[in-house]
Amino acid sequence: MIRIARFDRFNADCDLVRRRCAASGRRLTGLLGAAAAIAFALNFVLCLSAIAAQSPLRVAAAADLEPVLPPILEQFRKETGIEAEATFKSSAMLTAQIENGAPFDVFLSADMGFPKRLIDAGLADAAGSADSSTPILYAKGTLVLWTRRDAHLPPPSLELLSSADLKRLAIANPERAPYGRAAVAALNSLRLYDTLKPKLATAENIAQAAQYADSGNADAGLISLTSAMTQRMQASGSYFVIPRDMYPPIEQGVVIVTKTTQRAAAHKLIDYILSAPVQAQLARSGLAPAK
Repeated sequence: MIRIARFDRFNADCDLVRRRCAASGRRLTGLLGAAAAIAFALNFVLCLSAIAAQSPLRVAAAADLEPVLPPILEQFRKETGIEAEATFKSSAMLTAQIENGAPFDVFLSADMGFPKRLIDAGLADAAGSADSSTPILYAKGTLVLWTRRDAHLPPPSLELLSSADLKRLAIANPERAPYGRAAVAALNSLRLYDTLKPKLATAENIAQAAQYADSGNADAGLISLTSAMTQRMQASGSYFVIPRDMYPPIEQGVVIVTKTTQRAAAHKLIDYILSAPVQAQLARSGLAPAK
């Protein structure tokens, strides 16, 4: 079972290290010389190794992956024995958390810009790729227009965006979410952004934008194909794929957080996501393959 990451788990790990090492220190009380110091140091390293071995791989994941990633992480655990837990938020928010020291191991962004920012700051890398200074491309996103079947609107289409019947349109925050930027670009391409701006219901991330549309808090939503293809959204509504030439490509990149203590496991997860079977699985869920 994939659990949503909690930062208090990190504090608990640190407390465990301190308790174990304190116990080691008491056992060494009274011992003199270099042998005692070496034994203490070795035990301290063993304490850290035990904690690292027991800790799940912590994955910061863009909100468009929330319908897609959990089963992949469960498959990864079954095939490798490596447990991974994911936190789903906007790419901007996850970037800020990593910049502030959040204990993530891997960052799966919905664009290339936010992980590149971390690389440039020395907080992440793409080690193992041909160019370690550039995030590893793992998928490409697709923007769609989604409406509920009971919204009393025409079927989703470009024409619907200019309809007077459209009163509220959900999008992700363009300053924090790559799909939000894509939505604004598409509306600008149609020369409708200024007209629709007062009607926009701006969500924190793309998953929340989908919730706005699904719940009826918006008449329609410019959302990710991954959200539109979930069982719930397909049952309650329908979608129209926005032509790709109306917005910049949504290229999604992954990096390893520099401070990780589980680099080997992080590499295994990235290799797993890039494998042909998982790339095909992503495609069935609404993400175009990286290659």
